[in-house]
Amino acid sequence: MSKDISIANKWQQLKNHTKARVALGNVGTGLPLNEVLALKHAHAMAKDAIVTKLDVEGLSQKCKAQAIPYQIFNSRASDRLEYLKRPDLGRQLLFNTNLKKTEKVDIVFVITDGLSAKAVNTYAFKVLSHLLPNINEDYSFAIALVQQGRVAIGDAVAELYRADFVAVCIGVRPGLSSPESMGIYTTYHPKIGFTDERRNCISNIHANGLSGKQGAQLLQYLIEKSFALKISGVSLKLEVGEILKS
Repeated sequence: MSKDISIANKWQQLKNHTKARVALGNVGTGLPLNEVLALKHAHAMAKDAIVTKLDVEGLSQKCKAQAIPYQIFNSRASDRLEYLKRPDLGRQLLFNTNLKKTEKVDIVFVITDGLSAKAVNTYAFKVLSHLLPNINEDYSFAIALVQQGRVAIGDAVAELYRADFVAVCIGVRPGLSSPESMGIYTTYHPKIGFTDERRNCISNIHANGLSGKQGAQLLQYLIEKSFALKISGVSLKLEVGEILKS
């Protein structure tokens, strides 16, 4: 076997283990047509993901079906264009006369569109359906559906609920291999103005990443550790061995 063929085979083996664009081949000095078209398609899907809408009706029905208390909120971003141009408005909660009085809860789960509403529409309840039966007896909780929200809006929602812990399920910036990936950002004793070192993050919940069950397992670990140690963020170290045992 020649050296060139050996190197090519190693690249092909790597391709079997990643969605990254490796071993694409070439036609002269350019890429094969199929790879060019695939890249354009992935780029279009990523652009489409950014403007998808939170399925408020569908998510509301899931809350009702499981008898989970919920409310619908909006950020101060009035539309998608303003949301993309003004990240600060996506971190602020819009207060209006339609808001109901909120009961104090231990945990509030915020489901918000972020930069891929399709991701949270698809995966939020795949995580919560595994998680909630395991914590139902230990914690009180509610769900907030937030349109045009960023991660930090969870702090404002948590203050409204006087919650001890917030978990923000949010669509993360779509890439060329995953246009619908959800992240979960958790904070203990959240307050408006907190910055990201106070948060923990579970990332890459999507078809080719973490499953809903794996995401729920990690989230339950963070909930239990945060309440036990009364911390979150960089102060909270994840012990992989403990998570794998659970």
